[in-house]
Amino acid sequence: MNYCSNCGTPVVLRIPEGEHLPRHVCPSCATIHYQNPKLVVGCVPEYEGRILICKRAIEPRVGYWTIPAGFMENGETLQQAAARESQEEALADVEIGSLLAIVHVIHAHQVHVFFRAKLRSLDIGAGPESLEVQLVTPEQIPWQDIAFASTDFTLRRYLEDRSAGLEQHHFAEFNRRAP
Repeated sequence: MNYCSNCGTPVVLRIPEGEHLPRHVCPSCATIHYQNPKLVVGCVPEYEGRILICKRAIEPRVGYWTIPAGFMENGETLQQAAARESQEEALADVEIGSLLAIVHVIHAHQVHVFFRAKLRSLDIGAGPESLEVQLVTPEQIPWQDIAFASTDFTLRRYLEDRSAGLEQHHFAEFNRRAP
């Protein structure tokens, strides 16, 4: 950050009074510009035992596989963001279930939040950020071509829960509490 978004004055990096970390501070209007992690939100959509995956059409990691996920927008809940990303990336209508994983991606200043989800129909396709989409069995997951460590971690947790018979319990529990 070089300039204050309030008044346009060049900012300085210093520790404001009462703080413990350096921040970008405007010496003119005293605005403190906090830079906080971004939220990436997604889900693992399932249909009759198969998982929806997307081949990335954008950087980073073009051509590698992931699950539908992306940056959360202002004015939406985590669940709404996960459903929107599924629609944008895979043209998929999903029912968002319970929380599956939270992954801290410190080097990228991000927190990734993933949910379990059910695909409502087979009406899917590649959105503008995907080269292709597929429904795969656990044995068909292209582990060597997974785009991100957070996706690998989340898929493995999902499959562990499935093996333990937990996924149906989580969906039922979430639906009872939903407003």
